[in-house]
Amino acid sequence: MADDLKHTTGEATFLDANEIVLNMGPQHPATHGVLRVILKLDGEKIIGTECVIGYLHRGVEKIGENRTYVQFNPYVDRLDYVASVSNGLGYCEAVEKLLSVTAPPRAQTVRVILTELNRIASHLIWLGTHALDIGAMTPLFYTFNQREDILKIYENYCGARLTTHAFRIGGLQYDLYQGFEQQVKKFCDEMPAKVDEYEQLLTTNRIWVARTQGVGVLTAEDAIEFGVTGPMLRAAGVKWDIRKAIPYENYADFEFDIPTGKNGDTYDRYLVRMEEMRQARRIIQQAVDRIPDGPIMAKVPKVVKPPAGEVYHSIEAPKGELGYFIVSDGGLQPYRLRIRPPSFVNLQALDRMVRGSLVADVVAVIGTIDIVLGEVDR
Repeated sequence: MADDLKHTTGEATFLDANEIVLNMGPQHPATHGVLRVILKLDGEKIIGTECVIGYLHRGVEKIGENRTYVQFNPYVDRLDYVASVSNGLGYCEAVEKLLSVTAPPRAQTVRVILTELNRIASHLIWLGTHALDIGAMTPLFYTFNQREDILKIYENYCGARLTTHAFRIGGLQYDLYQGFEQQVKKFCDEMPAKVDEYEQLLTTNRIWVARTQGVGVLTAEDAIEFGVTGPMLRAAGVKWDIRKAIPYENYADFEFDIPTGKNGDTYDRYLVRMEEMRQARRIIQQAVDRIPDGPIMAKVPKVVKPPAGEVYHSIEAPKGELGYFIVSDGGLQPYRLRIRPPSFVNLQALDRMVRGSLVADVVAVIGTIDIVLGEVDR
């Protein structure tokens, strides 16, 4: 047992009962994968937690050091496998920085469209599964039905639905298919009514409000201390979004707002992600109306061999800051490759968020972090 769980609350135990140590997971549907959480309980009250990870560890970063830059590109799709397009964008941009290459304007705009569609798809999975964890089954069917419209666009574009290998170092491998713009516009036209419907089901639902308001509170100071990013940080009132703070691709050309919360609780994180879906749609609408003509690939050598040096590049993935650190020794393979996945970093705050809460609240808090174990364990 970890040292941080070997503490007492200083309160008398009920009827001289001992504190209970309980394993939640790794075979538990509400841990969103093979996450094991050791809970130390005083009755139903949580007095300490420890996350045990590594059940899905595949050594992806070490694999990257034993593959060429191009060969490793599809591997990153398997990290956060519900946001694979974002993973690919971050990796391709990191290598492009090493090469001092910039994707053409047409490729940048298409990248933005596909990445923002991916943000919506990721948030839809989060909403459906989070609601299911808390006890609302209906939103799961609604959100997956809407997500299917996005997956059809991906399938038409590059043949893949989940691990969507959409981008290449230097731009795109595939140009847009006939009818792409119309299909994306149709999705954008239908989306507002559907998101409003989700809010009608949940936002003022008294059970949902009771299970989320005041639960899993994370202050702005604690969020910054733990390195938390993404919707969790913004729900605590910190207006930080890499798309605005350190723009990449051509995000600086688009108008969109950064939604923030006030209380940093599970309910605020829900509201922030709902608004993020609306803002992603706003970006897509602007981008699809101004897709420029021109090439889809920059001039990249057939054998990608960056000069010696190092780079760290991060993007605003659906779950937070996704960063790639690559060291090149001038060879065909990265000398060192490390990934900063938002799920892994955000999970550190779980203990701070659930201490003093009840066992049932752990389910709600894990759901509101929106973790995917593929990028937690890597």
